[in-house]
This record gives sequence, structure tokens and C-alpha cells, in this order.
Amino acid sequence: MSSLVDQLNSTAFTAFGQHVIWSDMVGNLAGLAALALGWRRSILTWPVQLVSGLILIAAYASAQLSGGVGKQLLVIGVALWGWRQWQLGRHGTEEGRITVRFASWTERGALLAGAALGTLVVGGVFSAFPELSWNPWPDAYIFVGTLVAMVAQARGLVEFWFAWLLVDLVGVPLAFDSGLPFSGLVYVVYLVLVLWGMRAWWLSSRESGGRRTVLEGAPA
Repeated sequence: MSSLVDQLNSTAFTAFGQHVIWSDMVGNLAGLAALALGWRRSILTWPVQLVSGLILIAAYASAQLSGGVGKQLLVIGVALWGWRQWQLGRHGTEEGRITVRFASWTERGALLAGAALGTLVVGGVFSAFPELSWNPWPDAYIFVGTLVAMVAQARGLVEFWFAWLLVDLVGVPLAFDSGLPFSGLVYVVYLVLVLWGMRAWWLSSRESGGRRTVLEGAPA
């Protein structure tokens, strides 16, 4: 097992004086694929996100970013829950169907309150235990923001794209500053996909008019 981790954390290539490790590259490419599948409303978004989280644990551990490791553990847990939610079609009357919609104001308030409170709590923990994160508040923001985005995605809320957008605005500079340049570059691509995905889900929610959107079992 240690041999596999060592291989994942070995250098894949060097560009502009920055060493890109395999775990950073492969894990983020998988995360990119998961986001693209989420845009297409494919249920495959969840297992791919699960694989991405497992690989990125090695990348963040190599950079001694405990907050990043914790975030990926959280991603894995929420991915399993979201996968189950979409499999059951919890937001539709038929199995395997989901309603893509905008959140109610009550749901938006709950998401914002959860994000604010969660960031304060996690940031406080990271600050109290410096070994968990050398940059506690940005780490806490990304940690909690990722959770909020994935919960909103699992519920089929268009707002999940807005949450990812806010996470990206901090994730890009933090990744570059942490010595994970490939993560930073992928976050930039995330930003583009988020904008496209936001538009696609927005239009889908308007066109459906309350009708249910069928989950794709695989990308077309």
C-alpha cells in the first residue's frame, strides 16, 4: 500500500519549475470528469467523485495539508450519500428520476447558515490545532463550501453551481500557493465548467416547469 502511495506522489512532470505529482494530476482530472458528468446529470458523477477523493487524499497528504485530506474524506462520505440519493430518485415519484430546480428561500437560508456556521467551527478547530492546517480559514472555507455544494447537488438544486463557483474563487490561489499547481489549473477549468453547468441546469429547471428530469445512466 505504501508503495502505491509513493508512486502516486512521485513526479509526473515538471513545468515552469513546478513539480506535478501523479496523485494531484489524476485525482483532479477525475474530479473534473465528475463535474462534467454532474453537468450532464449522469449518475456516474458520484462514483467518479468517490475515486477522485480517494486519489486526492494522497496528494494533500504529500503537501501536508490536513485540511485538504479532511475535505476529501468528507467528499467521499457525501459522494456515497449523493449516489444513494440519485439512485433512489428521492426527489421524484419514480426510481431513478430527479427534479432539477432552484432552492426555496428557506433552503437557501439553511445552506447559507450552514456554510457560515460550519466555516466558523472548522476554522476555529484548524486555528486551535495548527498542525491540521497552515492556512486555517481558507481551508475551512473550502472544506465547508465543498460540503454545501455536494449536498445541494444531491438534492438537485441549481444553487450547487453557485456554491462551487464561490469555492473556486478561493481554491485557485490556495492550490498554487500550496505547491499543487495542477490543482490550481484544474480549478480554473472547474470555473469554466461551473459556468456552463450553471446555465444548463438553469435552463433545464425552466424548461421542465416542475417536470422531472431523467438521470442518465451513462454519458451519451
